[in-house]
Amino acid sequence: MRMRSVTTVSNSIIALVFLASSAIATAQSSAVDPSARLSAVLPADVAQHVLAVISDARSDNLPSDAVLNRSLKFAARGVAAPDIARAADEQLARMRAAREALRTARSAQPTGDEIEAGAEALREGVSGPDVSRLARSAPSGRSLAVPLYVIGSLVSRGLPSDQALQRVQSKLAARASDADIESSGRDNDVASENHSNEGRGKGVGGGRGSEAGTGAAAHGPPAGVPGNAGTHGRASGATHGNPPTTGKGRP
Repeated sequence: MRMRSVTTVSNSIIALVFLASSAIATAQSSAVDPSARLSAVLPADVAQHVLAVISDARSDNLPSDAVLNRSLKFAARGVAAPDIARAADEQLARMRAAREALRTARSAQPTGDEIEAGAEALREGVSGPDVSRLARSAPSGRSLAVPLYVIGSLVSRGLPSDQALQRVQSKLAARASDADIESSGRDNDVASENHSNEGRGKGVGGGRGSEAGTGAAAHGPPAGVPGNAGTHGRASGATHGNPPTTGKGRP
């Protein structure tokens, strides 16, 4: 009788542990399920569009969370749903372009962080060739995530892409830490450089310094909000992987 009681208690404990584990797993799955999160904040057709973009990014071994997080952020800011669909398409295209620019410059495969940072640099107006030049000149094995974010931050504040590249390259050549490179992207002399470049075309004005999270110090993509556009992603007939749009004022 006593043995039967012990067995019954043991079985009950095992069952409770199993149920608790299942509940935790279900809660965690719901917390990260992009379908549920997007459906809660976007119209059904736009949510499905963004999910398709996320699926494309995942199948292409690109950082799909970048598309999800950007879409959720824009939704929280009240950006129009069609613009969110368009921004998802353009984010995917920029990530593909950034990966290609990095791949052509060095033998090591770019990491997800580097691809996301490169895509952000392209969004800010850094040229693809400059992304490649940075990768080609950087010390072997050095992560390019922070350097790429800093170049994008400098360009967003008005510094021409080639000058932003030179500033970061000099830091990399001196084996500066990521913290030092970030600091160089926040130096006050950027303003004086901007002033000296007035009237020289690309570089002055239209920056993103007023956006929350802009700059390398944020350790992540600046929070650019897409403006209205005539093309709104797949929801309006566009296809994934359109040529990436670069330059200021783009999502």
